[in-house]
Amino acid sequence: MSSVLYDTPGPRAKRRNLLVSVVFFVLLALFLWWIWRTMDEKNQLTWSLWEPFTTSQAWTTYLLPGLGNTLKAAALSVVIALPLGAALGIARLSDHRWMRAPAGVVVEFFRAIPVLMMMLFAAELYNRYSNVSSEDRPLYAVVTGLVLYNASVLAEVVRAGILSLPRGQAEAAYAIGLRRGQTMRTILLPQAVTAMLPAIVSQLVVIVKDTALGGVFFSFTELLNARSTLAANYANVIPSFIVVAIIFIVLNFMLTSFASWLEGVLRRSKRSTGAVLGADEVDELNTAEIGAPQKTDRRP
Repeated sequence: MSSVLYDTPGPRAKRRNLLVSVVFFVLLALFLWWIWRTMDEKNQLTWSLWEPFTTSQAWTTYLLPGLGNTLKAAALSVVIALPLGAALGIARLSDHRWMRAPAGVVVEFFRAIPVLMMMLFAAELYNRYSNVSSEDRPLYAVVTGLVLYNASVLAEVVRAGILSLPRGQAEAAYAIGLRRGQTMRTILLPQAVTAMLPAIVSQLVVIVKDTALGGVFFSFTELLNARSTLAANYANVIPSFIVVAIIFIVLNFMLTSFASWLEGVLRRSKRSTGAVLGADEVDELNTAEIGAPQKTDRRP
């Protein structure tokens, strides 16, 4: 079945796609076999290196506490960065220059600085000019850097999502007497959420992964830092890297899967117009309108 953006492949295209798929899976199998053989030659597949992950001590002492700190830092960063980014993005669309200009300076400034530099700067500030305990400083530094950088990026996502809507949406709201704040809150933002959601989720994945910077530079006991302690005790560097990588993959996959489900719910909801109707749906609507009984004016 063809659509505006996609044509149904013919016999030649199907054979070509099948050939490409077979070649890809063969190359993937060869690559995995090469990795397996290399690890076997380097004695990285011996049971003694993988056995710690079958015991509860490795998980309860190292991995699970590290995962908890990773989720804690990521959750705090998301809870603060999302509303801050939304506020900055809306401020950049303001009609008032005194609000639009400072928001633009803040967004462009923090978006241009590497997140690691902001973490280092925040750690130095907390060390010199705050009463934060030495145990909490790494967490504060990581969250501060993640919030400043990702809030500026999310601000651009929000601004782009709102600007992607047709101008008629705002003009119709103004025509019925809604103020700009009411239009933004009740008309534009609910529709833009669906369009913004993929970019927002990708940024949330970045937040989860960037928490590892705190473990490398600030002795923040997140998942990657806990892995290094585990590897030092069990002498299984490569297996510990593989296990931690799998944990990150599963965590981010769960996040993206939830976002996909949420996007589907929003597209089906009546408040969102993010879904685009296909030709079949338009025909059904037209047929329903044609078949509906017409009201007649019986007044004399």
